Amino acid sequence: MSAAPAPPPAAERVFSTGLSVAVRYASLLCGAAVERGLLGPRESDRVWPRHLLGSAVLGELVPRDAAVVDLGSGAGLPGIPLAIARPDLAVTLVEPMLRRVRFLEQVTATLDLPVRVLRARAQDLPRGGSQIVVVRAVAPLSELVELVLPLLQPGGELLAVKGDRAEEEMAAAADALRSWPNVRVSLDSCGEGEHTVRVARIALPGNDQGVR
Repeated sequence: MSAAPAPPPAAERVFSTGLSVAVRYASLLCGAAVERGLLGPRESDRVWPRHLLGSAVLGELVPRDAAVVDLGSGAGLPGIPLAIARPDLAVTLVEPMLRRVRFLEQVTATLDLPVRVLRARAQDLPRGGSQIVVVRAVAPLSELVELVLPLLQPGGELLAVKGDRAEEEMAAAADALRSWPNVRVSLDSCGEGEHTVRVARIALPGNDQGVR
């Protein structure tokens, strides 16, 4: 376990008035999250670019006042940084493992974040009830299509943070996507410099276009 590094200059711009909360969350990630095995000890050095900034910049793709579900939240990524950077969002952290849920409850209480924590699997969530679902390191995109798209309301979106294999995963998901007519699929980039992330973005058509 090590102390969290100081926030880089980009953090002030991304988190704005929530920077002090982000700093406290970084300390929890480098402390309690490492102690509980939710984050590797070597992740402390990149807690800002990879975990906090790399999560918060998803807000570039999320409309104002949206309801966001962070599926498989783990240590609260990307949902907690997103909630800190975008206080207009209604964020729900969904996590099936009890020890992770307890950590998330501790973090949201400590940081006084108006974020809901729900112990559940994707299969437990209501079909057609989610506006925006964000995921990071949960499953390959081909699996996420089958898991997440049934949860989205008309016009809803899946935002999946992906790495170097993003194009490969997009190609592998083609078969799964064929059963979802009129979906919009793109591979976007958010952020800049070392906290740039690649996001597979899949949006369902609205009611006027018809949905599955």
